[in-house]
Amino acid sequence: MNSWGQLAVIAAVSLLAAGGTFWIKGPPNRLFRCDPASLKQDEVCLESIPAGADVLWVDARSRRDWEKSGVPGSLLWNLDPAEDMQAFEAAAAVRVVATPRIIVYCGDENCGVSRQIAGRIRGLDLGAEVFVLRGGWRALREAGRVKGF
Repeated sequence: MNSWGQLAVIAAVSLLAAGGTFWIKGPPNRLFRCDPASLKQDEVCLESIPAGADVLWVDARSRRDWEKSGVPGSLLWNLDPAEDMQAFEAAAAVRVVATPRIIVYCGDENCGVSRQIAGRIRGLDLGAEVFVLRGGWRALREAGRVKGF
């Protein structure tokens, strides 16, 4: 058997094995899972926050994404140079007085902007508890807690 024939046999066996696995096991589970044991000190899992809890959600994504699919009642605060940082600080200060528990989220679990925004909110020194949501917007979307996406 020549090399092309061997390649065809290997490809066919691989395809049959993959198809059989998909048929038996089903599609892969791609949902985000938060492991509480792997959380950093300032992170929180969405599962530990009951729906309707008294929390101020801060969206660290772009204004367009926030308007399109933000958490209802959330506050926008991002690092876009075209935005007014003082306006973000003022809006946050007013809302933090009423809701001293803040959770910052951004696009996904790999987004570092939420950690930077959380640091800025802590820097306001308003006495609020500030956490970063592990999984970000992806975790919120999969839990059905965001508007119109």
